[in-house]
Amino acid sequence: MKTIVLLLLIVSGFSTTAQVPRKRTVKLMGSRFDITIVATDSLTAERNIDAVVAEVTRIENLISDWKAESQISQVNKNAGIAPVRVDSEVVALTERALHFSNITNGAFDISFAAMDRIWKFDGSMTEMPSPEAIRKSVEKVGYQHIIVDKEKSTIFLDRKGMKIGFGALGEGYATDRCRDMMLAKGINAGIVNGSGDMSTWGKQPDGSNWTIGITNPLRNDTIFAIVPLRQSAVVTSGSYEKFVMFNGKRYAHIINPSTGYPATGVSSVTVFGPSAETANGFSTSLMVMGREAGLKLIKKYPQYNYILITDEGQIFSSPSLGFKQRSL
Repeated sequence: MKTIVLLLLIVSGFSTTAQVPRKRTVKLMGSRFDITIVATDSLTAERNIDAVVAEVTRIENLISDWKAESQISQVNKNAGIAPVRVDSEVVALTERALHFSNITNGAFDISFAAMDRIWKFDGSMTEMPSPEAIRKSVEKVGYQHIIVDKEKSTIFLDRKGMKIGFGALGEGYATDRCRDMMLAKGINAGIVNGSGDMSTWGKQPDGSNWTIGITNPLRNDTIFAIVPLRQSAVVTSGSYEKFVMFNGKRYAHIINPSTGYPATGVSSVTVFGPSAETANGFSTSLMVMGREAGLKLIKKYPQYNYILITDEGQIFSSPSLGFKQRSL
């Protein structure tokens, strides 16, 4: 789950050319999208919001695993049967997802879509699933069985019953695409927030940075930090609203795709960087990998900063963010 609060403190008239911010909330990719465009007039802003909606819809129709006509649905339908030709855009996205699977040793895996949903986080679970049920739930998951032929522009899942799905990674990709599209059109400021996968560009009309507030995972009705967004993307993954407790141990709704067991030990991960797609891959992976292995990984990528909060409320963050190591 991605939970992030965006604080828009907009002051107009900071220059001789007025800047008009317009915001619209729509449902796309099965999630809430908040789109903010800053332009010289309201009509221009609204037209460009329309363009963002159209682009996200295009991507959704391409990669959705629940729309029967999408290319990804055709890949899933032909699992264990034959490769499926897809657009080069889909090949490239799949290759980037497989790269994440490799660097995280399977903590990130787009074939999680084939996982049996045996864990329930709606309050109905009274006991843990059996080890056998957990093992069986992920028997069709395995990124090693996703075969991409870049030259032929095909994707093949080599086991029947396999599925791939981009989920929140696709939302991050869509927000990045929209940001780049707006910049190419001369729209110099805005935000596309896909259910917490957020791409931003430019500044607020008063010339200040966009500002975000990060939820306190131990008291999710409060914000523990307000951060000026100096990099162009931010994603938060959190487990503090959906989890179960067994024998005094907290099990998050984010499942380790290689083991079938829920993530434990980390309540929230926020990642800042140039790409929402990549930030999403890191935030999800760090939740699964845990504090020690996760921080070891992301420290290899200095373009990306992090705030990680453990189940006990300990805060670990990139030195450049200026947070002192402390507990909530």
